Amino acid sequence: MVIIFLLLLFWENEMHEEARMPSFEQLNVDYPRTDVPMRYCNYMILQRVIKEPGNTCKKEHVFIHERPRKINAICTSLEKLPCHNHSTFPCFQSRIKFKMTACELIEGTRYPVCRYHISPKEGFILVTCSDIGAINFQGLIE
Repeated sequence: MVIIFLLLLFWENEMHEEARMPSFEQLNVDYPRTDVPMRYCNYMILQRVIKEPGNTCKKEHVFIHERPRKINAICTSLEKLPCHNHSTFPCFQSRIKFKMTACELIEGTRYPVCRYHISPKEGFILVTCSDIGAINFQGLIE
């Protein structure tokens, strides 16, 4: 009976974990930048539980090193751009460049056994916005 109870409890937790959608800030904002001198991407991907559906490794991911309110200010721009993924939310491009870290998958297919290459970047960001601010990172323009 105890084993069945534990299995049901584990399964219920897994179901709730899949149902929770992390926010833009939880996924893409790291301000101030976490001080991990080596293996920054590997550490951050594990800490933030960043993965594709089906527990596969995400091929690439970007962390933006700026205050959330400064990122959300992008959404007040009057210039709307078409989104690449045909989102129902409008896309906006930043007017200033942001410091970022790009993580590119170099090894692994199943989360959490994923290894990433780190690339410091600086560029304009493209985000989708809702009434609450930035909700999805769409890309960067160097």
